[in-house]
Amino acid sequence: MIIRVGGLADVPAVLAMFDGAVAWLTARGRTGQWGSEPFSTNPVRVEKATAWAASGGMRIAEIDGRPAGCLVVGPAMEYVSPAAEPELYVQVLINDRRFHGRGVGAALLERAVTEAAELGVSLVRVDCYAGDDGRLVRYYESQGFTRTETFTVGEWPGQILERRLPVATG
Repeated sequence: MIIRVGGLADVPAVLAMFDGAVAWLTARGRTGQWGSEPFSTNPVRVEKATAWAASGGMRIAEIDGRPAGCLVVGPAMEYVSPAAEPELYVQVLINDRRFHGRGVGAALLERAVTEAAELGVSLVRVDCYAGDDGRLVRYYESQGFTRTETFTVGEWPGQILERRLPVATG
């Protein structure tokens, strides 16, 4: 697996990852997170994916030359209270269902932690869907993140989690 900087040419692959995740969740009756409609057919979501690609914060994991996952880092989302200190915020983490179980998400989160350390930032935060069975929250906890605060956007229940890095001393 390699992880590289993503760009505009990656938007179709990222939208396909979201479409696959939506189809998988919908087939299991779990439409609370992203609904049941493909991201690629929603102009607002296509525009958002394009903005992520243009932001400079998109990272693409590849396995055998094929996009397997996407991470986007940047400032905290508009619906999240800002941190009281510098942070690196995981805005997006998605993997292609075909690569499930290959450690793509874990590798991308470690990339975020590495980038935070390189920037001298000791706080990495992420938010996620906290509805249904809470499996997504537990996934982030398994990756070393700790729950901090909850929030709601409309009917969407969310959880903010953080991971603290050791503070570098000179």
